[in-house]
Amino acid sequence: MADFIKINPDNPQENKIRQVVEVLKSGGLVIYPTDTIYAIGCDIYNTKAISRLCRLKGVKPDKLDFSFICYDLSEISNYAKRISNLVFKLMKKTLPGPFTYILGASSNVPKIFGIKKKQVGIRVPNNNIPREIVKELGNPILTTSIRDEDEIVEYFTDPELILEKYNNLVEAVVDGGYGNNVPSTILNCTNDNIEIIRQGLGEIDEFL
Repeated sequence: MADFIKINPDNPQENKIRQVVEVLKSGGLVIYPTDTIYAIGCDIYNTKAISRLCRLKGVKPDKLDFSFICYDLSEISNYAKRISNLVFKLMKKTLPGPFTYILGASSNVPKIFGIKKKQVGIRVPNNNIPREIVKELGNPILTTSIRDEDEIVEYFTDPELILEKYNNLVEAVVDGGYGNNVPSTILNCTNDNIEIIRQGLGEIDEFL
């Protein structure tokens, strides 16, 4: 049975944030809101939790294509390398916000996964809940979206319905209110160019 933890997105309660972090530290999987859709994640340094997340998503670890949620830009240099001035300036303008940046992975990333990863996705969502979780945890969380089986709806928006579906699959579901049903915009910046891989909630044109 998953813990159902209600957290105020405007002013997250410290005790509730600590409760979520304890779940992550113990190797648990947590579902939480972002500034776009609800996501599922775990501690990036817990290999057992990462394996569980891969099984839940039906992917092999070497095909892992998840992103890191960071608290702010100061953490990004630990996991990404060779960020051009153009890309960094764009990140400063758009983050926190509904964008996922695909960047070249630093040498720290292969150590985390035990496999060589050339790229890493970076998220700094404009939502206090996941950012405060990451801040309290002390490192990013691995994140991936959760999908509804309804092809029209695509993504869950109601945390109570999420709990109903994932109750026996995760350790905690955070209720941060209704979520969005549009994912983040994914930008590939590995070659110092900015290529839109997926157009989502974020409109990058206004920042270029």
